[in-house]
Amino acid sequence: MNRRTFNKKTAMGLAMAGLSPYMPSFGQSQGNVRLGGPVYQRYNSPEQWVSALQSKNYRAAYCPVSLDAGGDEIRAFEAAAEKADIVIAEVGAWSNPISPDKDMAREAFEKCTRSLQLAESIGANCCVNISGSKNPVHWAGPHQDNLTPDTFDQIVEVSRKIIDEVQPGRTYFALEPMPWAYPDSAESYLELIRAIDRKAFGVHMDPMNLIITPNLYYGNAAMIRSCFKKLGAHIRSCHAKDILIREDYYMPQFTEVQPGLGVMDYQVFLQELSQLKAIPLMMEHLGSEEEYDQAAQYIREEGKKIGVTV
Repeated sequence: MNRRTFNKKTAMGLAMAGLSPYMPSFGQSQGNVRLGGPVYQRYNSPEQWVSALQSKNYRAAYCPVSLDAGGDEIRAFEAAAEKADIVIAEVGAWSNPISPDKDMAREAFEKCTRSLQLAESIGANCCVNISGSKNPVHWAGPHQDNLTPDTFDQIVEVSRKIIDEVQPGRTYFALEPMPWAYPDSAESYLELIRAIDRKAFGVHMDPMNLIITPNLYYGNAAMIRSCFKKLGAHIRSCHAKDILIREDYYMPQFTEVQPGLGVMDYQVFLQELSQLKAIPLMMEHLGSEEEYDQAAQYIREEGKKIGVTV
């Protein structure tokens, strides 16, 4: 949808479709979003870590310590983040707990529980992983059995076990959406929330990963609104990426690109995210500090256009 042609008729149409239309109010403050990204400066103390974040005007951060960190180190970084008003967005537990390789699945389960415990200890918004894959070669790759009822049930069972093992009281275990693994849509994420049935199961929102058809590619603004309408109350952290479609080929081929170089509607993304309280937007997968700086500048400029401080 072209934001410049947004009107009452468009809003009514979106409302009838069950989506969340909004009319940007340019120049009027609508809220704020906490942006974060990787830290390139080396740090040997919580103070140096905070200084590195503040030099980029980040108000959110990835977890600054490893799984082997001791209690004193964890508490020091948590205190420094709280003092500097920085939200620790997420602890990554990237692994494959539903792998057909039993040893890999067991190691992944242990990594997930340790990561969730670290998120709980340091006060991170969530511990995030993908649900996993049945691919025997690529741990996060596509496979014909990924999107089956049996795999869905296994994801539910494993997620429950991870949460029950740690029993977190202030953080959440969340699954990043993937194009070829559950959750692959807002609807399947809702099904997982209901099936897992644990208060400590949350949502990690990465809308780029949900763009799997040209219709969603060109209509990503409506898709983003729909995701926030259905999942907003459960969202704990978000990723900031962008996407392009190859135009000289006859089958859809999507490429992840730096925010600002694709078609992701960041004005809609930021507008929706700004309605939530202290939920971070974390940039990832870029190749250099300069690219992160450029992406941050673009995201902040898009925010300014709709009155959202980033």
